[in-house]
Amino acid sequence: MPIDRLLQGCKLRPEEIECLSLAYARTLHSLCLVDRDDPIAEIVAKKVIEIGASGVSDPAEISKLAVEQLGIRGSLSA
Repeated sequence: MPIDRLLQGCKLRPEEIECLSLAYARTLHSLCLVDRDDPIAEIVAKKVIEIGASGVSDPAEISKLAVEQLGIRGSLSA
């Protein structure tokens, strides 16, 4: 899972890591991404971390912002 690799060695509290992990999983689900080895999943992980670093701490809000900022649609019915 890209987000775990990206968070290794960072100085975040466990609850912050949990928040980012939940936001990441939620974002992948929203985008219908299943394969966490997909290069897009790493882009999503970086965006989630970036948004979390900006001070947003709610996983649902981080996920919503990530989807908006990435401009990716998870379904064909866009």
